[in-house]
Amino acid sequence: MAIQHAVLALLAGGPSYGYELKGAFEEAVGPQWGPLNIGHLYQILDRLSRDGLVVAERHPQPVKPDRVVYEITPEGQAELARWLGEPSPRSGGFRDDFFLKVTAAARSGEPATVRTVLGNQRGHLMRELRNLDGLRRAADDPVVGLLLSAAARHVEADLAFVDDAEAVLLADGAAALARLRTPRSEDAPSQRRDGPTRAAG
Repeated sequence: MAIQHAVLALLAGGPSYGYELKGAFEEAVGPQWGPLNIGHLYQILDRLSRDGLVVAERHPQPVKPDRVVYEITPEGQAELARWLGEPSPRSGGFRDDFFLKVTAAARSGEPATVRTVLGNQRGHLMRELRNLDGLRRAADDPVVGLLLSAAARHVEADLAFVDDAEAVLLADGAAALARLRTPRSEDAPSQRRDGPTRAAG
């Protein structure tokens, strides 16, 4: 995830410090992202600073520890512009845990296993969709509403994949599963046992 670029985008609006950036990020992206770990944020800020994309300045405070304020550099502005000007490939590609689970269930050749995997995933996705819909209805920020709608569309696409998998794998009495079934070792032809015996060494 390009959180470092989101941090640069926040700093493009003016200098800021860690906890202020954390709050601004969480407010900007909405509840579907979840809280941003402050330790991870400071790691990102350190990396941006090392790369010359931000500069850090220590501001003394009378009682609390010094506050480190970060400001975007011209190089950071250029990197932010480059990132915004490029399309975003799917971050994880199609290396998805559920895809692997469907593969394993299909290769088992067991319709009950496939039904369980698909049914569990469908129930999970339906709950996720209801949750996103509730969050979207409660969102005041139009950008947060858009992000929640986008998340819901991803869930709907995953639900469509579940339907497709069910239609393909369980159609015609699960004939496809019979062809996909991975042979187990006991299904393999028995090896000849009358060959020469290896001499003990």
